[in-house]
Amino acid sequence: MSYTHIVTVPLGWEEAVQSTREALAGQGFGILSEIDVRATFEAKLGADAAEDLGDYIILGACNPGLASRALAAEPAMGALLPCNVLVRRGKGAAETTIEAIDPQTMVKLSDSAAVRDVANDADTRLRAALRTLSGAEVPGN
Repeated sequence: MSYTHIVTVPLGWEEAVQSTREALAGQGFGILSEIDVRATFEAKLGADAAEDLGDYIILGACNPGLASRALAAEPAMGALLPCNVLVRRGKGAAETTIEAIDPQTMVKLSDSAAVRDVANDADTRLRAALRTLSGAEVPGN
């Protein structure tokens, strides 16, 4: 079962992170949180663990309008927010991978038509952001 949409781009680390932020902003998403997994691994597990992981951040992306609609329909949906977007690059990799949560995951957990509408809107927007990054169609899952 796939629960993310994924693209791989021929961008360096810093450019991929910045481009991801811009692509998300273009779809109305702001970044509520940023987790530098590599730095956390280095602090908690040591330099070798961080080096093995490579560059890896989790961006907590939020579109306020969509979040408001989801929480109005089902307040417990907050447990699934914000939409996590990963930017990762393995040790020695020539490309960077960007993965966004598939909002249809929410639909699998709720019977609400309003949640389904929000998930469909979020899915369209996240796919558009990834399409911007890759310059190509983002395949469905």
